[in-house]
Amino acid sequence: MEILQNIWMALTSENELLAKLILIPITFIEMTITMLLFTTILNIQTTKSQKIKYITLISIFAIFSLNVIPQPYNTFVNMIVFPLFIIILLKSTILKGIFSEVIMFITIAVLESIIATIANNVFSINSLMIARIPLYRFVVSLILYFCIYALYWIIKHTKFSITLDDLSSKTKLLLFINFAIASIILGIQFYLLYFYSTSLPALIIVFSILMLISYLCISIYSLYKTAKLQATRKDLEEAQLYNKTLTILHDNIRAFKHDFNNIVQAIGGYISTEDLPGLKKFYSELLADCQNSNNLNVLNPEVINDPAIYSLITSKYHKAISLGINVKLEIFLDLTTLNMKIYEFTRIFGILLDNAIEATSECENKEIIICIKKEDSKNRQLAIVKNTYKDKNIDTEKIYEKGYSTKPNNTGLGLWKVRQILKSNTNLNLYTSKTNDYFSQQLEIYL
Repeated sequence: MEILQNIWMALTSENELLAKLILIPITFIEMTITMLLFTTILNIQTTKSQKIKYITLISIFAIFSLNVIPQPYNTFVNMIVFPLFIIILLKSTILKGIFSEVIMFITIAVLESIIATIANNVFSINSLMIARIPLYRFVVSLILYFCIYALYWIIKHTKFSITLDDLSSKTKLLLFINFAIASIILGIQFYLLYFYSTSLPALIIVFSILMLISYLCISIYSLYKTAKLQATRKDLEEAQLYNKTLTILHDNIRAFKHDFNNIVQAIGGYISTEDLPGLKKFYSELLADCQNSNNLNVLNPEVINDPAIYSLITSKYHKAISLGINVKLEIFLDLTTLNMKIYEFTRIFGILLDNAIEATSECENKEIIICIKKEDSKNRQLAIVKNTYKDKNIDTEKIYEKGYSTKPNNTGLGLWKVRQILKSNTNLNLYTSKTNDYFSQQLEIYL
């Protein structure tokens, strides 16, 4: 009984060392739950190993920061360092890393303020008592994490998410400024709550909490509406590209129907004179004309069933056609099953297509072959770009070096950037080869 009384006394009396020791396991719980929250809201795709590394390293840093850097200054340090952990360990974009931090800190600040206010006004337990008495700290932390997990559960089951990848540069800059201001506001709030929570009137504290909640709700709602507006703009661009494709296809069919009798008569002429070489040549020309119609049938959102990839391929296709390049397009893959980030795929594939168009435009025989398919025997997906080219001495290794280019005014960063993306993914490979006729780039995505 005496042992139990001693334990109870240790838990219910001021013991800053024990309170800090209790925070060690609690910190791991906090980092896990907050990671679930912001990765769900921002739709950040992560692997199990990335999650384990993130939770382990950021928890260790948070514990170090808490014990070495005086409060509340450790909060300012965390606000600078935490986004770097998110960007580096979870392979997130800079904007998502910053907004993840804003979501994490505002959520914790709002909930901690509410819990601390209730504890102070209902149970007469102030913030210093919560910080120094182990039992209070443990209970308050559990309540806080339960609330965060409940919020995560609601967001997950309502399938609420925000996509930031397709935002324009101007929108991203405005959001970045907004988040910078939010970080300053959060820092000030933490400072005030830590030093003046016992002396500030309850009305001021409640008002401050309400302002934080309002800011959080308005920020998330504004970001959500901005993302939706950007998605609508993308859909409109896709519809315009598809309408352009349909118009060209309609004109081709009308022209083909108009010339059908002439084509049949021409074939009959070759047959009647038994001119097989002439018929073969005529057939190859006819086949090339039919290939254009087949390409236009493939340029369909139902076939290329990802908006970003559809927009990319369609725009590059029309650009190539305008330069007199013959394009053969083959899509044999459901792009929703693509085993890599669409953002990274469009960056890589866009660079490969730009290079192919540039190289082919210099040739007499202008031809590009684009093929996306699945290779079940090797358990991989392939995205292939083959093109005719003029410089037969091109070095297939040097083209990936930073600054290397066959063009004097080109910065030569395209394929170098491709290699950086490949290095950050363990399931990707780019196989480069050349024959006398074709230069080939084969992006291999292993399942």
